[in-house]
Amino acid sequence: MGKKVKKEVEPPPKDVFDPLSIESKKAATVVLMLNSPEEEVLAKACDAIYKFASKGDENKVTLLSLGAVEPLFKLVSHEDPLVRRNAIMVFGIMASNNDVRKLLRELDVTNSVIARLAPEEDIVVHEFASLCLAHMAVEYTSKVQIFEQGGLEPLIRLLSSPDPDVKKNSVECIYHLVQDFQSRAAVRELNAIPALLELLKSEYPVVQLLALKTFGVISNDRETRIILRENLGLEHLFKILETKEFNDLHVEALAVVANCLEDVDTMQLIQQTGGLKKLLSFAEMTTIPDIQKNAAKAITKAAYDPENRKILHEEEIEKCLITLLGTDNDGAKAAASQAISAMCENLASKDAFGIQGIPQLVQLLSSENEEVKEAAAIALANLTTGSPSNASAVAEAEGIEPLINVLSAKRDGTVANAAAVLTNMAMQEPLRLSIHGVMNAIVEPLQSTNSLVQSKAALTVAALGCDADARTELRIASGLEPLVKLLHSKNDEVRRNACWAVMVCASDELTAVELCRLGALDILEEINLSTGRKNNFSEGALDKLLDNNLSQKYSQMGYLSSSNIITDGFYDYGQVKPGVKLLSLEELSIQELNDHRAIILVNAKLPEVSLSAEDKSQDLYYGRTTSSSSIRKSSKERTSAVVSPVEEKQDSSGRSPSSLSKSSTREKGSRKGKGKKEEDKPKEEEELQTMPKVQQEVIFEKLPWLPPFDSILLDYIIDASKIILPLTTTKEQVVALALFVADKMGGPIERDKLHEFSWELHISEIEFELKCNVVPIGKIKKGTFYHRALLFKSQNT
Repeated sequence: MGKKVKKEVEPPPKDVFDPLSIESKKAATVVLMLNSPEEEVLAKACDAIYKFASKGDENKVTLLSLGAVEPLFKLVSHEDPLVRRNAIMVFGIMASNNDVRKLLRELDVTNSVIARLAPEEDIVVHEFASLCLAHMAVEYTSKVQIFEQGGLEPLIRLLSSPDPDVKKNSVECIYHLVQDFQSRAAVRELNAIPALLELLKSEYPVVQLLALKTFGVISNDRETRIILRENLGLEHLFKILETKEFNDLHVEALAVVANCLEDVDTMQLIQQTGGLKKLLSFAEMTTIPDIQKNAAKAITKAAYDPENRKILHEEEIEKCLITLLGTDNDGAKAAASQAISAMCENLASKDAFGIQGIPQLVQLLSSENEEVKEAAAIALANLTTGSPSNASAVAEAEGIEPLINVLSAKRDGTVANAAAVLTNMAMQEPLRLSIHGVMNAIVEPLQSTNSLVQSKAALTVAALGCDADARTELRIASGLEPLVKLLHSKNDEVRRNACWAVMVCASDELTAVELCRLGALDILEEINLSTGRKNNFSEGALDKLLDNNLSQKYSQMGYLSSSNIITDGFYDYGQVKPGVKLLSLEELSIQELNDHRAIILVNAKLPEVSLSAEDKSQDLYYGRTTSSSSIRKSSKERTSAVVSPVEEKQDSSGRSPSSLSKSSTREKGSRKGKGKKEEDKPKEEEELQTMPKVQQEVIFEKLPWLPPFDSILLDYIIDASKIILPLTTTKEQVVALALFVADKMGGPIERDKLHEFSWELHISEIEFELKCNVVPIGKIKKGTFYHRALLFKSQNT
């Protein structure tokens, strides 16, 4: 036998490291391994980090702080497929964190991630690369980067991937991208519509939902809607709506249908195929609030087109919307109200809603939900515009009080439209007279900072200010001041409506005087000097203001027209300089005596007598109390002398008493001056006279100021009536009145003896006697031309 030889084992090379299995429990250690040159170490390190990151958001933040993102970014493009796959998996998971995404944007990783969507890459790589992009596409900057770096095309290609996760991530990323109009156009050009429609057939609801949400955005473009219709997209949508198992998709499907219904061609197609009837029936029958709301929104969008409104009316859309008004969901109620507003452009629909819809809308004005309240107010405003029957229906539904209440609502749209409804109602006199309390409530909207609210509120004042009671209510509620402030508005419509309101409100003397006091006159004059700011109502407002404040007009313009009727309380201050404010008669009467021209007063109206336990007298002379018994005595004597001659002559002459309307008015005032019954007067006078002097002074201090009563002027009016009324021609009456006036003012004066007339001294003596700059015209016995003209005017009007 041969000798057995033992084989020697060769020792390993000295420069080769023996294999080492490391078990690490520290993330920091594993992160360090990402810099290893060994592919196996890199793959295992990425896998370990993926598992760690998947456990929660805190772990992602930990990895970020350990500096894991930068080396991972390098590994995403590694030449080894396994390393590349594991690295992109980590990116896909970590990109859900906002801070990580921020760093990814700074590193500009999108191009590297998009490259992982290439067809030759593994499906797992596609899944996590698309997931990473879906997370990043939430931010606008990343949307732009993905679009500009060509990420949309590979994402659209992946919609046809066999892997449902890849589909889900790709369509989600596309959904985020199409929020930008450039991507919407690109989706259309890259023919993504068919692939997206295929996703509607997916067995995974989340994929279907994301596809529908994407359609909901891109179908806002008309070109996309055309392609969708050509690819039978509506059939897919209606199949979803008809399938009860897909009720979680119905809301989004309706949103797409709503966009499609904007096109008349689509509307006609849906009507012809019976889809519209199904849609309306579906909206009525469903009990899901979001579906009800979206159905109403779909109708609203469609109703913006006149042809669509016609089609919807033919399908009795009104019945469906009225049903939706009665739902329990506030969102559905608001959406239905908005749809009614849109349908009001169709006159037939407007009439149809008025019968049943208005009572329900009125009820919604009392809703606690501000959106519902606003939508109802808008619907009522549209329904009542140009429709007297609907305006009457609002009143019949007891809508006036709720409308007044919502004038103080939180939303400007609610307030503006409630004011518009009240304005529409006020166009009919019977309705206007039934509206009470609006002027108190309109003060707050007049002070709004919203130009629409200001405009509508001013218009409401213009509509309701035709009635004296409404004007008084506005004046007492301090509503004139904010109205005057609106004349300064830079908004043309606000300024125009404010001028209109001022013109209407200036219809009575008290309101006109108050408007002048608040500066309306100066503002209107300024407006009318500007060709850009004046309007159809600014000049009319100025004229109306002056015509109902004749004292102001006479002082400012220096003349009165034949149609200007002087009333009691008129005073001639003389010419005022431009920009100088004319003081009120009360302010002038309390001034100290001065050497200025006397203020001439016309006032033959007896103060009304009102004696009660708290207020025993309102008989005033020069704003001061006088003996109430003496005034009553003169009142009684003059009244008995007035009644029969004037009335008898008017009746017998058969002439219109318009030329003497002022005297007859004053006579009625004198009769009212008797106040209480005759048998009550002695008792009241006795109470006043026996009352302690201090108590009398307290009562008098509480009395409102009244202009001084001119008993002589009242006598003139009575005497002139006796002279003029029997005369048969106007010329005879004018001559007789002129002679009467001349006689009372000192008679005829020769021109060359005018300097001897001394009328200035005479008037100064009256001022001194009265201790007041205001002189009743009846006290003037020596009057020059303007005194005589004024007395003639006061008698003739």
